[in-house]
Amino acid sequence: MAPFYQNLPFFSIVACMLTGIFTSLVHDGKKAFGLHCALLCTVGAAQLYTLTRVAAAGLSYDYQVGIVGHPWGNELRVGPLECTLALTFTVVMLLCVLGGWEDLQHDIHPDKLHLYFVMCDLLLASLMALVYTNDLFTAYVFIEINTIASCALVMAKDNGLTIAATMRYMVMSLLASGLFLFALSLLYWITGQLLIPSVRDAIGALYASGTYLIPLTLIVGMMITGLSVKSALYPFHTWLPDAHGSATTTSSAILSGLVLKGYIALIIKIIWQVVTPEIFNALHVNDIFLVMGVLAMIAGSLNAIMETHVKRMIAFSSVAQIGYIFLGIGLGTPAALLAAVYQILVHACTKPLLFCCAGELASANWHHKHLYYLRGAGHHAPLAGFGFTLGGLSMVGVPLLGGFAVKFFLADAALMGSWRLIVALGALAASSVLNALYYMPVIINIWSKDLVGDPDPLPDLRRKPPQTSFVVSTLALGAAAVGLGVFLAPVTALLELGVSLL
Repeated sequence: MAPFYQNLPFFSIVACMLTGIFTSLVHDGKKAFGLHCALLCTVGAAQLYTLTRVAAAGLSYDYQVGIVGHPWGNELRVGPLECTLALTFTVVMLLCVLGGWEDLQHDIHPDKLHLYFVMCDLLLASLMALVYTNDLFTAYVFIEINTIASCALVMAKDNGLTIAATMRYMVMSLLASGLFLFALSLLYWITGQLLIPSVRDAIGALYASGTYLIPLTLIVGMMITGLSVKSALYPFHTWLPDAHGSATTTSSAILSGLVLKGYIALIIKIIWQVVTPEIFNALHVNDIFLVMGVLAMIAGSLNAIMETHVKRMIAFSSVAQIGYIFLGIGLGTPAALLAAVYQILVHACTKPLLFCCAGELASANWHHKHLYYLRGAGHHAPLAGFGFTLGGLSMVGVPLLGGFAVKFFLADAALMGSWRLIVALGALAASSVLNALYYMPVIINIWSKDLVGDPDPLPDLRRKPPQTSFVVSTLALGAAAVGLGVFLAPVTALLELGVSLL
C-alpha cells in the first residue's frame, strides 16, 4: 500500500471543491472568510508535508484517480516542483485574501461576499489541478473552472468598469479555451491517448518516423497559443490591464500573482512532459517563445511608463514580468527553465505585495488611484509605502531581492554562445532600465510631501492604523521577496531537483 501522504494532493483538490459547496450555504461574509482561511491553512500544510517527503526521497510519483487504469484513466503527477508550486499558490492566496480583506468589505455587497469565497475555493482547486494533473482532458476541464472563477473575481466589485472588463476577459478566455480543446481533439485523433506519459510516447514515435510532423507542429502551436492568451503573453495581453485595474484589490492580487502562473505551469508541463524539450526545440517553437518573451518585456514596460493609474501600471508590469518567464522557456535549457520557475515564485509573491499595498495607499488618499493623487501616501500609510517600495525595487532588480536573482539566473542561462545570448542579455538590460523608469518615480512620489493645498478634513481617519490582516500579509510577502533574493541555495536546490524529475 502506498504511503498516506501520496493521497494528500488529491484530497486537497477535493477539499477545495467541497469547501466551495459548503461556503455557498454560509450566508455570512466573515464566516465565509474564516472558512476559506482555514481551508488554505489546511491545504497549505498538506502541500508542505508532501513536499518534505518527496524532496527528502528525491522522487516523483503518479497517483491514479478512480478504478480505470492506464492509458485512459485519470492521474496526478506529484514531485518536488509540483508541490512547490502548489504550496506557493496556496500560501500566496491566503496572503492576498488577508491583504485585501478591508477592500473586500468596502467593494463587495455584504450579501454577496460569501459567494466571492466560493469562487476563491474553486479557483484554488483549479490551480492545484493544473499543477498536478497527468491527464490533458482533466487539464482542460479545470481550465474552464479557472476561467469561470477568475471572471467572477473580476466582476465581484459589480460596477460598469468591472462588468466591461469581465466581458472582454470572458470572450478572449473562451476563444483560448476553444483553441486548446480543438488542438486536444486533434491530438487524441492522432495518438488515441490522453494521459501525458502515453501521449509523450506516441508523439515520440510519430516524430521518429516522420509522420504527422506538420499536424503535430500545428497542434502544439494551438495548445500553447491558447494558454498564452490566458497567461497574458504579449500581444495577447489586452484583457489584462482592464481586468486587474478595475477589480477589487484581492482579485487583482490573485489574478496577477496566481491565475497567470497556473496556465504557465501547464505550458511547462506540456513542453517538458508531453512534447519533450528535444522535439520542442527541433520544431523551433522555443525561438518563437524567446522572441515573444522579449517583446513582452519591452512592450509591457513601455505601456507601464505611459500609464497614470497605479493598478493598471502594475498590470502592465505583469505583462513585462510574464515575458521573463517565456524568455526562460524560450531558451530551452534546464538552467533556463529553472530561471523561469524562479520567476514564477518571485512574481507570485511580489505582485500581490504591490497590489495590496497600492490598494492601501489609495485608501489612505481618499481611494484615489491616479499616480498624481498618491503623492505623500507613504506618510499616511507607512507600512503600505514600505511594502510598495520593496516590491518595486525587486521588480527593478535591486540586489538581495528576488527580482535580481531572476535576472541573474536568466543571464547565466543565456550564456550559450549563440544569437540567443545577445537577444536575452539586451532584453534584460533594456527591461531593467525601463522598470526603473516607472517604478522609481512612483516610489519617490509616495514618499514626497503632500500636494500643495491638499485638504485633509478627516486626518484621524486618514491615518488610522492598518488592519492586522494587512500587516501580516505585507510582512509575509515582503519577507518572501527578500528571502527569494537572499536564500538562493536552498530554493534553487529544491527547484533543480524538481526540474530534473520532470
